[in-house]
Amino acid sequence: MNYFVKGNPDLCIGCRTCMIGCVVAHEGEKIFQMNPWEYVFNPKLDIVKTATITIPVQCKHCENPACMNVCPVGAIEMIDNTVVVLHDKCIGCKTCMIACPYGAIDMVVASDGKKQLDNSDRIVANKCDLCIGREEGPACIQVCPTAALKLVTEEDVAVSVSNKRTAAAISLSQVKGS
Repeated sequence: MNYFVKGNPDLCIGCRTCMIGCVVAHEGEKIFQMNPWEYVFNPKLDIVKTATITIPVQCKHCENPACMNVCPVGAIEMIDNTVVVLHDKCIGCKTCMIACPYGAIDMVVASDGKKQLDNSDRIVANKCDLCIGREEGPACIQVCPTAALKLVTEEDVAVSVSNKRTAAAISLSQVKGS
């Protein structure tokens, strides 16, 4: 099973600290020494705000990812149970963005500085990669001031399923006992 980050809308205050943590985790602390117009701020998650809730939206690292299945060039792969975009292969066709059921993929200007044949900026898919390779795990979880984000593991799912089955059995026995 792939891990993923789950947000709690009851705790999220929409501060966007998770977005900053994401960019710092992927670009390094050099961004604090740069002028704001010298780099592109491309977090791998987004915040959705409505009148009643605020919650981060990011990749759920599906078991059978639609984005990976529709990519015509194989630029999306499963690496260490994480769905990852290989930017050097991505052609910016947006097919993955359309296929994602969570709206968790954006298109951004490639950071490699390469241009398209018409000299326009090359765009690539951008999505959560669970900060793959980062020893501390996803930066968004680590920096969230309200602990609104949690890494869901296989063990968490097993406990949840067990609790739901127990609750269902108790409910059924109460109905039969009535």
